[in-house]
Amino acid sequence: MKAARYILLLLAALTCAGTAHARRLNDEVLNKPYADLRPWHLGFSVGTFTSNLLFTHNGYANEQGDSWFVEQPGYAPGFCVNGLVDFRLGKYFALRFSPGMYFGNRDLRFIESVSGRTERQNVKSTFLVMPIDVKYSALRYRNARPYVTAGVMPAFDLSKKQNDYIKLNGGDCYLTVGLGCDFYLPYFKFIPELKFCFGLSDVLQHRRPDLDQDPSKLIITQSLARASSQMFVLTFYFE
Repeated sequence: MKAARYILLLLAALTCAGTAHARRLNDEVLNKPYADLRPWHLGFSVGTFTSNLLFTHNGYANEQGDSWFVEQPGYAPGFCVNGLVDFRLGKYFALRFSPGMYFGNRDLRFIESVSGRTERQNVKSTFLVMPIDVKYSALRYRNARPYVTAGVMPAFDLSKKQNDYIKLNGGDCYLTVGLGCDFYLPYFKFIPELKFCFGLSDVLQHRRPDLDQDPSKLIITQSLARASSQMFVLTFYFE
């Protein structure tokens, strides 16, 4: 009886040890181990962004000596949603195309240099964006794989323009750099990403025939040499 009891205790101990070892092995199992070997795959993303306008002033003043200074005093977060097509180029590189829509607004403040009088304008924008990025990924470590991106992002503002103090062009092209990390979950990849976008063109409309009869507004456009746009984007991809 004692021998049988010892045998049962030994079997129980071996069973517990085997179970613990199996759990450790299970914890180390890679989720979606062949996901990065597919030639292409699809996904989508949701996120938020802020947009900033950088103004270059030319020092223009009218006959009365009035001149204006323009600034963007704050950043209002917007909402963005994108699709994703990812093409595998090799072990470390991929080409991504992620068309989408960005919805946001910017508050601008205009300050008259002599009297200190201020005016404000809210610029609402609905951007159709078509980013193309090259993605370079590091080696995968368990269920995570960091990466960096670089690319271009054409953007087209679909919102209607109003006859306000300043008016922006409908198109721009951004240079983009980003960083993120692929997290491999059992059924999909979850990918947070930060992206910095730098506009290349002057987005200010300098010709304003709609304001020819309103010089008090036209002087603000005349005071600006250039306006360029920047974006900071936080997105969450699901592949």
